[in-house]
Parts: sequence; C-alpha cells; structure tokens
Amino acid sequence: MTYFLKDILRQPEELRRTIELLAGPNGTARSGLEAAAEVIRGARNVYLTGIGSSWHAALNVGAMFHQHARPVYLIDADELLRFAAFPQDSAMIIISRSGKSTEIVQLARKARQAGVKVIGITNAPESPLAKEAHTGIVVRIQFDHAISVNTYTTLVLAAGMLASAVVGSTATPGCAPRGNISETTQARVPVLPNLATLEASLTRSIREAGRAILSWQEQIAKSAWLKPNSTTYFLARGTSLGSAYEARLMWEEGVKSPATAMATGRFRHGPQEIVSQGVRFGMWIDGELMREQDFALARDLRKLGASVMLIGQKVPDDAGDLVFQLPAIPREWQFLVDIIPAQLVAEQLAQLSGGDCDTFRLCSFVVEDEGGLLPKEAGKK
Repeated sequence: MTYFLKDILRQPEELRRTIELLAGPNGTARSGLEAAAEVIRGARNVYLTGIGSSWHAALNVGAMFHQHARPVYLIDADELLRFAAFPQDSAMIIISRSGKSTEIVQLARKARQAGVKVIGITNAPESPLAKEAHTGIVVRIQFDHAISVNTYTTLVLAAGMLASAVVGSTATPGCAPRGNISETTQARVPVLPNLATLEASLTRSIREAGRAILSWQEQIAKSAWLKPNSTTYFLARGTSLGSAYEARLMWEEGVKSPATAMATGRFRHGPQEIVSQGVRFGMWIDGELMREQDFALARDLRKLGASVMLIGQKVPDDAGDLVFQLPAIPREWQFLVDIIPAQLVAEQLAQLSGGDCDTFRLCSFVVEDEGGLLPKEAGKK
C-alpha cells in the first residue's frame, strides 16, 4: 500500500477530529476561529490567499463568501506579494499547511507592515505564519507523507468554518444561498451560528464518505476511465472549483502527468476545441445549480469520443463513464468530501502508470527559496 493511499484512508478520522477541535466549546482553535471572524467582520477589504494546494482551498472557500454577499479578493500569495498594495482597513486570510513557504512568510510580513490584520490558517503551530499572524487558526494533525491530503482537507475545513462564522451560514442540508443582508442584520448574527447543527451535519457526511471509500475503490478497479498518458481536463463550479484544481495538482505530483483545470462555464468558451477521441474529463456536479446543463455537457463530450468521470450527489449512474455518488452534504460544503474520489483515482492511476506517487523528483516538500527548479549545486554544472 502506498503512503498516498494510507493518507487518504485516515482522512475521514482526521476530518472528524478537526471538526471537534474547531467546534469544541474550549480551546485555542475555537478561540482563534471566533477572533478571526470578528476581524473579518470589521474589515472593509478582505483578501483570501494561499499557494499550492492551499490556494485551491482558498478557491473552494472563496465561493462561500461570495454567494453570501461577503466579497473577498481571491489572489494567490505570490501575485499579492509581488504586485499588490494594501489599504490599511483590510484583513488577509493566509492559508498554508507548513506556514513557511517563502511567498507566505514574505506576504505575511508585507501585510503587517501595511497595517493589514493577518489571519493565519495552518497545520504548523511553530511556523513563521503562525507567529507572524495577528490571529491564528492552527489545525494540529499528522502531516502527510508527500502529496497534500489531510493537510489540504483539514485546512479547507477550517477556512470553511471561518467563512460560515462570518456569513452566518447554518449549513442546513439543502439550504439555498442567502441574498443581500443589511449591515444591521449582519451585526446581529452570532459569531458561530447553530454550531451544533453544522458539526452534526458535516460529521455525518464525512462518516458516510468514509464508508463509501471501499465501494469507490471497487468502481475504480473496474473502470476503463483510468488510462495512463491521457489528456485530462478537470471542470467544476462554485465551491468545488478548488477540488478540480487540487485534482490537477495530484495528477502532476502523483501521476507525473500533465493535466489542466478550469471552471465548467469557462471551458465552453474556447477550450472545448480540444475535445477528441480518448480525452479524459473529470467533472464535479453541484448539488443544486446548473446540473442539467452539466449533464448535457457530459453527454456531448461522450458523443465526441471523450471519457467522462462525474462526482456529485444524486448523479444518474449512466451519466458518465465513471460516476461517484457522494453522501448527502450541504451543497456549499460539498468540497469537503468530493475530493476523496479524485484522490483515490490519482493514487490508482499513478500505479497503473508506473509512477511513484510517494516521491517528488523535483519539488521540495516546502518551497523555501525562489527561482529555478533544480538544487543550486546542480544548477552550477
């Protein structure tokens, strides 16, 4: 068994423990969550950022803010560091599993110097980010062997709970996004509304996803969708967009194969010209929005000779070549479990391709310097 698969299999338990940590009545994680929510509520401008897999977590959570009329600036950490100036009445949410990537450390310092309130969400309590942040949310878990699995999903869980705290989302199954809320109404919303409801709902969904892993593995073993050296596109909408980008990164890091990801709507404006026999597509289906349109897109892709993997809730079994049924979960929280089938596929495809998903050939586990790809000694030769 690969270390990658071992990390995937312990993921439901790590998520359950993280929910307890963040939702518990006492403790530094809960206190950090409450303090961070108050900072964001008081800021005129809010930035949400990360780099690598942490940037994908920001993409998932950014949609939660936007659909509740709480806009955030979604820009990756390197771009913010190099090309942005910040107004003083701002807050910045920085997500980083290690908290010591060079862009993250420099950005946190730059933001502080500009008078920005920095909120750090990290797995590393002793990291430069945790120390540099005005407010920290630290999720203490066992780090993954190589590819970010638990460090990805636990951080996106923490960031999602922060978003829910700010927007007043109850995460009731099937709830629709709220419309505009007046500033007076927002001020009355508790910092962590209906926390027991949120905790129970997400815990139940994670438990069911854990139980589904074995059946998902059986589907993968029988599926012809997995084909080494294929051209692969990942498409998603809303809070699942980060899942598509994270899948792309797993293909690159684990399978050692090029892939790309984009919003489903964006794909229909030009990139569709690449569709041909044998191209692989992975599509995430939202729990409520644009479902029939995305099913129609999947049908057309298959008619054109592409092979389609679908991940979502209540997806018809014949809608794709490989279909993963997700357990019931509030639509804006679907990203918490919809990455798991893609992780399993990436691990299996890596083995079929003869690659080593547990070893990075070029990339360091944490990028702490700038420029180039090879070690400095090799670069001098």
